[in-house]
Amino acid sequence: MDNQKIFDMKFSKVYPLLIAKVERKGGKAEDLHKITSWLTGYSTDEIQNMLLSDISYGDFFENAPSFTPYSENIKGSICGVKIREISDPLMKKIRILDKLTDELSKGKTPEKITDKYTKD
Repeated sequence: MDNQKIFDMKFSKVYPLLIAKVERKGGKAEDLHKITSWLTGYSTDEIQNMLLSDISYGDFFENAPSFTPYSENIKGSICGVKIREISDPLMKKIRILDKLTDELSKGKTPEKITDKYTKD
């Protein structure tokens, strides 16, 4: 799938898939909201409201109030691609949320995840 197709997908279609992944592994939607809030600067209420809107997945990230500067500390691979090797800044942001979602689905708490990446 090319990047533009992903960017154009509705947030309301993609984000519930992330929630389902976390819940399948015994996590909570609230934990994903906390991580997404930390990453993007949106409040949990704003995220909930966007689930009811027509905002695209790309615009969700492009319009993020304050994407965390700690995102540069997030390493590893997602879908077989190293995050640091992703050249498109918007796709990198999307894949970072995918990586954090994976960590939640492996049983880590939002606090453990944010603590891990905010340390120098």
